[in-house]
Amino acid sequence: MNYPVWHLDFAGGGLPIAIMAIIHVYIAHFAVGGGLFLVLTEHKGLRDKSPAILDYVKKHTKFFLLLTMVLGSLTGVGIWFTISVLNPAATSVMIHTFVFAWGVEWLFFVAEIVSLFIYYYTFDKLDSRTHLMIGWIYFGAAWMSLFVINGIIDFMLTPGNWTANSSFWSAFFNPTFWPALFFRTFLAIMIAGLFGFVTASALKDEKLRISMQRFSASWLLVPFILFIGSAWWYRAALPPHVEELIFQRMPAMKPFISSFVVFSPLLILGGLLMAIKIPSGVSRSLAGLMLVIGLLYMGTFEFIREGGRRPYIIYDHMYSTAMFKDDVAKARTNGILESAKWVDRKALATADTSRRGQEVFRLLCVSCHSIDGPLNDIKKIAANLTRADLELATTLMGKQLAFMPPFAGSQAEKDDVLYYIHRTLLNKPE
Repeated sequence: MNYPVWHLDFAGGGLPIAIMAIIHVYIAHFAVGGGLFLVLTEHKGLRDKSPAILDYVKKHTKFFLLLTMVLGSLTGVGIWFTISVLNPAATSVMIHTFVFAWGVEWLFFVAEIVSLFIYYYTFDKLDSRTHLMIGWIYFGAAWMSLFVINGIIDFMLTPGNWTANSSFWSAFFNPTFWPALFFRTFLAIMIAGLFGFVTASALKDEKLRISMQRFSASWLLVPFILFIGSAWWYRAALPPHVEELIFQRMPAMKPFISSFVVFSPLLILGGLLMAIKIPSGVSRSLAGLMLVIGLLYMGTFEFIREGGRRPYIIYDHMYSTAMFKDDVAKARTNGILESAKWVDRKALATADTSRRGQEVFRLLCVSCHSIDGPLNDIKKIAANLTRADLELATTLMGKQLAFMPPFAGSQAEKDDVLYYIHRTLLNKPE
């Protein structure tokens, strides 16, 4: 409530953040697993004394460099932009809590950039041992970036003792830090295999193409069991009430959980198909399809992880409305329009009920609900509800409807927002 927020009614529910984050996280995981793929594939080429494999590594490195350093960096900046304009309060907490961690991560990122450029531009110019060492430096820096970011991201879901002691170390090494780190590491290795399919399927030499597709398939299939094991560990590390909320009491999560379960065997099946001898045209199409499935796989996991924080944006500390947990009681007494700093109170003083209700909706609802949008469209959700049903829902928020923040406004503001939803948006009679 202390910062101006860019309200996007159609894209409510964090849609711009979700789109930007899923693309970036997918590429970022490729940047980690793909670094290991580069050095081990080069090692394979040296061991087999195969100039063809080494030439493939060089071409794959160019593709890797352009994708991770250009699109990866742009979407990384895009995430900072979207979170700063759509949820500046949570962004501020993250910066103040992890300022030194962010600084360390950016140092690792600089090391990634420098080492990757040196790795690519010194192909055929350095001896193999030195060149491989540079590749290992890149992978080490990339994995350490993952190590740091993992602690920051999972803090938002499981802050642990930080809410009581405000300790950086409690926040960073939070209850899900280690299972999430293993989960993301194995996932990064699998994604490296998916991108390996793409470049391998473009090879003209059939023997080399099949060999590299089988090699890439091993990157997908071998770590899969460990990946699934780490996923169960991740779930087991969640506080019991959070685990229950995600998997039992939150209807919006069911499609994403089901999709995650369905995509798992699809990835295995696709990996097995890529490991056998198939025509080049089929392998290219299948490689592209596998890449899309991998993106959707990553997307479903991120939606589950993000949705699991509800009704919070930082669990047990700040609600998805950007209101601190301890400030709700005051807002109920004084009213949300009085508590929010970036509200034109003079204009609202003479505004009608619908206009006041619209402002309350933007302050308390649009962080999760859209209007005619693809995510949590309030018009679809409330289409068959009566005014009494809506009144009951606001009473149950934060209680039986535990995935929703408690209504943080006065009774008059509740009446205003119900009028706005029922009469203005749904055009229903009183």
